[in-house]
Amino acid sequence: MHAIVPGIAHALHSTAATRRIEQAAMTSLPAHALMQRAGQAVARLALAIAPHAQRYWIACGPGNNGGDGLEAATHLLQLGKTPMVTWLGHGASLPADARVALDWARAANVVFTSAPPEECDCAIDAVLGLGVSRAPEGQMAEHITHLNRLRARGIPVLSVDLPSGLHADTGDAPGAHVQASHTLALLTLKPGLFTAAGRDAVGTLWFEDLGITPSPADSPQARLTPTPGVQARRHASHKGSYGDVAVIGGAPGMGGAALLAARAALHGGAGRVYVGLLDPEAPLLDTTQPELMLRHPETLLDALARLSVVCGCGGGEAVTGVLPELLRQAPRLVLDADALNAIAADTALQMLLQGRSRRNGGHGDRETVLTPHPLEAARLLNSDAQGVQRDRLSAAQALAERFACTVVLKGSGTVITAPDALPCINTTGNARLATAGTGDVLAGLIGARMGQGHSALEAACTAVHEHGWAADTWTPGEALTAGALARALSS
Repeated sequence: MHAIVPGIAHALHSTAATRRIEQAAMTSLPAHALMQRAGQAVARLALAIAPHAQRYWIACGPGNNGGDGLEAATHLLQLGKTPMVTWLGHGASLPADARVALDWARAANVVFTSAPPEECDCAIDAVLGLGVSRAPEGQMAEHITHLNRLRARGIPVLSVDLPSGLHADTGDAPGAHVQASHTLALLTLKPGLFTAAGRDAVGTLWFEDLGITPSPADSPQARLTPTPGVQARRHASHKGSYGDVAVIGGAPGMGGAALLAARAALHGGAGRVYVGLLDPEAPLLDTTQPELMLRHPETLLDALARLSVVCGCGGGEAVTGVLPELLRQAPRLVLDADALNAIAADTALQMLLQGRSRRNGGHGDRETVLTPHPLEAARLLNSDAQGVQRDRLSAAQALAERFACTVVLKGSGTVITAPDALPCINTTGNARLATAGTGDVLAGLIGARMGQGHSALEAACTAVHEHGWAADTWTPGEALTAGALARALSS
């Protein structure tokens, strides 16, 4: 058993794959052994997170998740603790392993109660596991509410496999769901633990594989982004060795967005950074960052062959005029913000975007990264933001397939994917990033990584991880602003 920390590329398995892995394990082990292992693991972690606790409430649901909880209750009793179980199952529909766990708990004289106790020292959430498809109702919803009340009072709440009410594959929570202080994922790690509502719901995440290794046939649904390798700069190098990045955006009144992206590219290690502001009245000098080379946008359009271009940051409606040439000619292109909105509203631009890929009859050497937030993604998919958030992995994959490019779907648990690629979910970052301009910084950093020779997918994964890590290591008590974030980046 170990805690999950950012930077390790763990495989994430879907509900369907997990059930296949579980079934295969059950056929190779003695009867009930897998659930026994799960219950023992839950009991061990409960003791570790609340070593002085005596009274444990174990909220058990009607399925195998509840069976894991019943096993944990029996182990806690044998260790001298006082477990109190609420069980919402029915004998006629109880799975076989959960039936054995129930019989053992009763034979051991575990105390069953009809209602949650008002007082306990630690609570174990074993109400719902895999397969959540609708909002919990009735007593399930009441027990989830009670678990959250205990958590709000500072009583540890340990969720078994998943916080009850959380969808394993998507991180969607269609109704009431547990806000755990700890979650012990069993057998496999599931994508929903890391994106959408998942990161807020799980608390500290632990993993126990129960001694089972998935077979190669049980391919993962996604993986976590690994910590990027550090590449030392060669002494015998120069500014031309690290790429030229051009940021095109900054319509009247929105120049700050383009400058933030450019500063991020600069501090992210780009050799040279050009800025083409779409405001014709804008000065051609950034006095606070004179290293940036401001040019008229048409000048940059004449030099696209050697540039990695970031387009859209603060672009307003003016960005529409430069997009056709960029889509046709830019070898490496990051599209953000208003560039995405313009493409969503114009089928001709959509066709140009699709045509950048060899698979759509275009030039195979032209790489593109889209960096939408959920609403921008919804516009591109002719959907709505709620629909995107209900299944972030599927939405990102749909965008990647439709436009044949790398997609960075921003949000809690940013999803990065490309056509025919295994999606990645990023585990760095926090709510400090919920402030204006941090998305522009990310776009600029992706541009810098592409300019340094990374493929579009590699550049996106690396930059998203670094962007989030900068927020995770931010000085406590110091406000995170986009400008400060850009300065904190390193090459």
